Amino acid sequence: MNEKYERLKAILKNMNNVVVAFSGGVDSTFLLKVAVDVLGVENVLAVTADSETYPSSELEEARKLAKQIGATHQVIETSELNIPGYTENDRNRCYYCKNGLFEQIVPIMHKNGFNNVVYGLIADDMNEHRPGVRAAKEHGVRGPLQEAELFKEEIRHLSKQLGLPTWEKPSFACLSSRIAYGEKITIEKLTKVEKSEAYIKAIGIRQVRVRTHQDIARIEVETQDMQLVLKNYEDIVKNLQQFGYKYVTLDLQGYVSGSMNKVLTTSFTTDES
Repeated sequence: MNEKYERLKAILKNMNNVVVAFSGGVDSTFLLKVAVDVLGVENVLAVTADSETYPSSELEEARKLAKQIGATHQVIETSELNIPGYTENDRNRCYYCKNGLFEQIVPIMHKNGFNNVVYGLIADDMNEHRPGVRAAKEHGVRGPLQEAELFKEEIRHLSKQLGLPTWEKPSFACLSSRIAYGEKITIEKLTKVEKSEAYIKAIGIRQVRVRTHQDIARIEVETQDMQLVLKNYEDIVKNLQQFGYKYVTLDLQGYVSGSMNKVLTTSFTTDES
């Protein structure tokens, strides 16, 4: 792991300067911290995209993290819902999203005299359905964490060593990932997902996904938290129905990252390689 960490620092050093696509998650926070440490604050710019699929709580945390790291931070307004093809929510949804994001960040790179855009791609991602990887390649955007072959658990361990509060932060993906493929993405659906997950987190559950299948909410939590969900099931059902769901269910398999991708065929998972 330490060898990979040194490899990461060497990769960043050779870049001289970077614009970091910064969400405030475990991976991009670690990447930003190491970039600032290696290149100096004057050679690093963090850019966060504020959009309908990005909860306001995450934006506030991103602001705080960038300030803690000492990085120059720019927030830009984006709208995935206005990107052609995105709301149809097919298997290439993440391609449209990342393509739209990088189309906005690359000009910021040029405007500020920088030469590189980087994002939080990690080694784990290469075995998952990640059409956004193709968009990154098309725009010349690099994933130094993946290039250094760093995996999520290694990044968490190194983040803890660096004193980053995100070392134990639950994994997060955009709100659109909660909506079943083929089901149109709307601001109303994104809002009810955000409200539902915020409510469930408020009862003491850190990792939760409210997967949306039309009028059905399929709640995923880690297995040790299922009893807490069941203990509060009446209030959870009442509130989620107020947010717009007709049926509220608990997935007994528990939280599974990228569980919506189960409907995709094997051929779909390799199209970004």
